[in-house]
Amino acid sequence: ELDLSLCDLNEVPVRELAALPKATILDLSCNNLISLPSDFCSLMHLVKLDLSKNRLQQLPLDFGRLVNLQHLDLLNNRLVTLPVSFAQLKNLKWLDLKDNPLDPVLAKVAGDCLDEKQCKQAAVKVLQHMKAIQSEQDRQRQRKLQAEREMEKKREAEQRAKEAQERELRKREKAEEKERRRREYDAQKAAKQEMEKKPKKENVQTRKPASSSRPPQPPRQKHSWSRSVLRVLLFVLLCVLCTLAACKLTELQHQPLCISVNTLYEDVLAALQNHKTLQNMLQQNSQQ
Repeated sequence: ELDLSLCDLNEVPVRELAALPKATILDLSCNNLISLPSDFCSLMHLVKLDLSKNRLQQLPLDFGRLVNLQHLDLLNNRLVTLPVSFAQLKNLKWLDLKDNPLDPVLAKVAGDCLDEKQCKQAAVKVLQHMKAIQSEQDRQRQRKLQAEREMEKKREAEQRAKEAQERELRKREKAEEKERRRREYDAQKAAKQEMEKKPKKENVQTRKPASSSRPPQPPRQKHSWSRSVLRVLLFVLLCVLCTLAACKLTELQHQPLCISVNTLYEDVLAALQNHKTLQNMLQQNSQQ
């Protein structure tokens, strides 16, 4: 038995305690302990532990490693909850949790520890309660794990569907590309055959006799142009004759414009009469 009570301890000397494996009873009551170090749970040789009248706010998460613990006194601390691993203390037979600001549910389960019987009942009930919490957490963990697995399967299924869709798309694109190349090849082949047929047609045309039944015709464009010019000249001549007739035979002969036209006509006629060739032509016309 090792008694370290009333030593004004702020920390637990775990290393020194681990060197005393035969000290199965440890009294750390009436100190200033706020927390226990995580390696405190390596003192698995402890059978009886007194941590009463300290300022402990919580126990280490792996407190359940102290599997040989049978007697635990946590009187007058600042504990609110117990770690879930507390359910692993299968050998615990005595427990005192009085004067702690416990969670209402845990406080109701623990009850009072005013005598030996109540403290033993507290140990049994608290262990059962913590086992129920542990089981519920395990079920939640399993449900979460199952949900994660289902989500992973769903993601894998979606990924497989996406990959299959991409493969189908690539397959379709490949088929379209193959069809496009085939059409290009057919078009090139048809063009090549067409080019090979053209020289044959030209050779056939060159072999025809030079004398054709149809005489060569003058270009239509030149013929149509000449006819257009002739029509314009005839129209101009007609306009001149109409103007001259109007100025000679109508009352418009006294108008300034007609006077100018008549004067111009007489001048032109006089000039033509002075020309010898024209005179001969005019004489022949007058005789006829």
